[in-house]
Amino acid sequence: MLFFKLHQYIAPKNNGGFCMKGSIQQHSKYKYYYVAWYENKKLYTISRYKGFLCRDGEIPGMSGREMAERLLYLMRADVENGTFRIEKWTGQVKTDVIPYLWEWLEEAQKSLTPATAKDYKNSIKNHLAPWFVMNPYQLHELQYDVLCRLLNDINRTGKGKRNVMYCLRRCLVHAYKSNRIPAIPLFPEESKYNIIDPIIQWLPEARQIKVIQAIPEDHQPIFWWLKYHLRRPSEGMALHRIDYDKQQDAFIIRRTFSAKKLVQHTKTHKIHIIPCHSEFKKIMQKMPIRIDSPYFFVNSHGKLKKEHYHYQHDYLVDLWHKACEKTGENIPMYSGLKHSSCSQYINEKGYSIDEVQMMTDHARRESVKRYASVQLDAKRRLLEGKRVVSFKEDVQ
Repeated sequence: MLFFKLHQYIAPKNNGGFCMKGSIQQHSKYKYYYVAWYENKKLYTISRYKGFLCRDGEIPGMSGREMAERLLYLMRADVENGTFRIEKWTGQVKTDVIPYLWEWLEEAQKSLTPATAKDYKNSIKNHLAPWFVMNPYQLHELQYDVLCRLLNDINRTGKGKRNVMYCLRRCLVHAYKSNRIPAIPLFPEESKYNIIDPIIQWLPEARQIKVIQAIPEDHQPIFWWLKYHLRRPSEGMALHRIDYDKQQDAFIIRRTFSAKKLVQHTKTHKIHIIPCHSEFKKIMQKMPIRIDSPYFFVNSHGKLKKEHYHYQHDYLVDLWHKACEKTGENIPMYSGLKHSSCSQYINEKGYSIDEVQMMTDHARRESVKRYASVQLDAKRRLLEGKRVVSFKEDVQ
């Protein structure tokens, strides 16, 4: 027995160009609302708005009838735009988001670093595609409320969620520029990602030096370079002999490793010129020159002869961990080198955040402020009224 209150269908009239097709009905037993819609002489009952049954309490602040009204409005809008397909509303049509994501990635990865392309592929394969299979929205339907639902369903931590959503946003920017969608939808606010920035680990300079000195001497130069020049390990690994400019006595940072592949640009796609630190220059003068390798730092114990003996990230991490065990430290290599050196400048040497930003070439001041956020020594000096005067203020 049917419990629907089916009304006599009346052919829609065109009211000033607007579609008036369809009507809102309510189920006589279960009390949810639906849109009664005739298409090709067949009656369809559409009862879900954005995946929710049109019933009171399904969406906070919206009644079941209001949901059905919005549903009817969207269906009529598709008719007016010439994009109406009944399969879209009955759930029998597949989403067009998934094929477009793969199509976009195939084109985009030509200009992406290997690491970024790998991360986007993981985001699509393991998170976005499965979600859109279960929630078959179309590209033009991806609005703020849908994106909030997607965000909540992504099974990753805060930064992992952000990476997945950023991948989707890059794709939608491409879709907008290609006239596939009328506008780029608003994405969930940063606060909805529940990202908690971890406290930066760092070593005071004396302890950091002990760790580096515990590394076999022939492998120490690249670690001293990373300590004194505040750069990423991947940039040190990719440094070539021609990247040292003798006239300027400076290093030109213009390439890096990404997913174990050498790329001819940095992570930020900017070239950085870093003056050679005087302490490292003493080390550099003692370094043997390997004319059979273009790399500045050569791993003579490495097995990759065809790759000119360059260091690999895992090899450096292994050397660092063994040195930490010898010295009683427990800190990741990146934190023990770049994070530690930056923190030392602010907390032990009294440099300002702006000065450290100038040394590191950070684009955002907020990134450098992290190094001063938990520094007890600097806070203790301020609380005791022993303010450190930076070089910049001293010369004024």
